[in-house]
Amino acid sequence: MPWSNQGGGNGGGSRGPWGQGPTGQQPPDIEELLRQSQEKVKRFLPGGAPGIALVVIIALAVWFASGFYRVQPDEQGVVLRFGKWVATTQPGLNYHLPSPIETVLTPKVTRINRIDVGFDSRGGRGGRENVRDVPGESLMLTGDENIVDIDMSVFWRIKNAGEYLFNIDQPESTIKAVAESAVREVVARTPIQAALTEGRRKIELEVLELTQKGLDEYGAGVEITQVKLQKVDPPAAVIDAFRDVQAAEADRVRARNEAEAYANDILPRARGEAAKILQEAEAYKQQKIAEAEGEASRYLAIYKEYKAAPEVTARRLYLETMEDVLADMPKIILDQKSGGSVVPYLPLNELLKKNGGQK
Repeated sequence: MPWSNQGGGNGGGSRGPWGQGPTGQQPPDIEELLRQSQEKVKRFLPGGAPGIALVVIIALAVWFASGFYRVQPDEQGVVLRFGKWVATTQPGLNYHLPSPIETVLTPKVTRINRIDVGFDSRGGRGGRENVRDVPGESLMLTGDENIVDIDMSVFWRIKNAGEYLFNIDQPESTIKAVAESAVREVVARTPIQAALTEGRRKIELEVLELTQKGLDEYGAGVEITQVKLQKVDPPAAVIDAFRDVQAAEADRVRARNEAEAYANDILPRARGEAAKILQEAEAYKQQKIAEAEGEASRYLAIYKEYKAAPEVTARRLYLETMEDVLADMPKIILDQKSGGSVVPYLPLNELLKKNGGQK
């Protein structure tokens, strides 16, 4: 395409837009450059334009296929879209838009983690545990205004991976702070004697409940599985005196248990003896009442017969009385036909002994 020189120039010759005359360097031809570039591409891709489209399609297919991912059974998938949490996926094969649009994090959610409060446990040589006390965490005020030294371990796992990763900053520090606050609250309303003896299990349960409640309010996505008191002691300066108190308390409990065992043994037997005496007295009472009623009935029956025939009844009573009186006495009955005479030398006693009985 010719260019016109409006202003003239050296020698009055025509110039192009770059100020060069007909004999100077010509500007590059854009169309020629494009044609040359296409020729170079064709050398690498003999198929031409269809080959380029195929490569682009394959590249897109590989890019979209890179969005498939697998979540293991002990994991949860947290899908991020341009860095923002948009979904939580469960174990198995899943899909997200390819990077850099979406990415995925897969934290372990079944692993039980441990946080210590009141002491620092670190592995020593040979697998031994080197425990360092942290007084600023372990010394607490009890409900009766005493000081107690408590070491505690909190066991937890991830319940919701998305909440765990994005709702709180520094999750482990947050869990430790909430657990320490909970145990101080529980100990502050517990007497020291209960904390040192039978109240430990109750403290563990209340601390677990309060810690879980606080973390749920923060949306931490964490589940507290167990709270275990590793040590509950008085401060080191007075621990010997408290141990003496504990020994005395143990002796008191043992003596009380022995007394209760003796009471449980003797009381049932005493109750049984009392019941037996009452039953025997009741039986004796009923027996005497029955005998009295029988005697009264017999007397009334005899009196009725006596009124009907006094002489006969009197004679019968006399005979029955004599029979009762003479029943156990040795006696000899003689016939009236003998005239009342008895042989003077008849050995009556010898006859009774010989016969061995009464006649």
